[in-house]
Amino acid sequence: MKITRIDCHVLLDPGYDVSVTSSSQDDIVVEIHTDEGISGIGETDVNPWIARACILAPGTHTMARGISEMLIGEDPMQPEALWEKLYVGSAMTGRRGAVINAIGAIDMALHDLRGKALGKPCYELLGGAVRKHVTPYASLQPEVDSYEAFRRSMIKWALHAKSLGFRAAKLEVTPRGPYANKGLTASDEATTDLIGEVRNAVGPDFTLMVDVQYAYRNVKECLQAIRPWTDFNLFFIETPLPSDDLDGYAELSAEQPIPIAAGEWLATRYEFLDLMDRGKVSVVQPDVGRVGGFTEAKRVCDLAEQRNRTIVPHLWKSGISIAAAVHLAATTAKCAFIEFLPDELCESSLRRELAHHGLQMVNGEIALPTRPGLGVELNRSALARFCREAESVTPAFSSCLEQP
Repeated sequence: MKITRIDCHVLLDPGYDVSVTSSSQDDIVVEIHTDEGISGIGETDVNPWIARACILAPGTHTMARGISEMLIGEDPMQPEALWEKLYVGSAMTGRRGAVINAIGAIDMALHDLRGKALGKPCYELLGGAVRKHVTPYASLQPEVDSYEAFRRSMIKWALHAKSLGFRAAKLEVTPRGPYANKGLTASDEATTDLIGEVRNAVGPDFTLMVDVQYAYRNVKECLQAIRPWTDFNLFFIETPLPSDDLDGYAELSAEQPIPIAAGEWLATRYEFLDLMDRGKVSVVQPDVGRVGGFTEAKRVCDLAEQRNRTIVPHLWKSGISIAAAVHLAATTAKCAFIEFLPDELCESSLRRELAHHGLQMVNGEIALPTRPGLGVELNRSALARFCREAESVTPAFSSCLEQP
């Protein structure tokens, strides 16, 4: 079998808002086709126009080759070997960041393709399942225009998640910092009150996590804000400091008892080694697409298990990434939860409509998929609609780039 073509679909939600901190508003979906008529799909969580350029751009020498040109004619049944070829061949322009993210979408698609060709779910080809079910948590991020509306919505959403059968939820609370949505900034006291109200509403046996999205500039500022949160029995606090403040993460982990989680933006096992060994975080959050696909995500999970770290994969895209996280979690003993957002709690039409993963939560758990590959079906009409929306704004972006 040989790879014959790679399609890159850039997608945009018609209701996108550039002032909102949510990457569920756009996407890139790659399709890898073969001479035997078998195809695989993947996606990654990065600016889709940049990812498309990373994949389709030609290379001019051996250290900066194009991803697509390195794949055409290759055997898709060896995704791990192809990962090494792509990583080495793009090293001068890649190694981290958007090129690795783009490779992540490619690697995901290759594993999907291999699973379809062999008639097996991806997790069976990633070392086999170590569990029969995966436990999801609901990521709650109401999109409203005032803090009072946000407070009311968050409590309502948490109770709704519990009524749907979730045993855990993450509060996407960004009280300050560069990624705080307009109108939703809050004092430390107001944020503490909100978390306390949600805890009282859902009860003591419901697992709560809090994501503050890089809100604090330094450890001192962060400690001052979160010390009262020790009363809320939080499973973790996610990304309180800038990603590169590894010494800050280590100090924060040592100075207070709530587990610290991070890693959603990281690419390759090497950054995760720094996060674990120097940053001392308790919970690592590889995003299958961003980290470099299944091939690299599995390596990250193995390294985390060796260090007795908890693994909670990050995902904020469509049913493609949800399915990928389930397959990764199936093979990872230290994986406690995955993110999972049912349609009832999802603001993005792109995320709701793009892909059907066939996964159902029953009694707070998701059974492992049995269909070959990722087990995901693309909604072709939705794909075409979101592609047209992206095409409608691309000329405007291009004209901006052409200005002197």
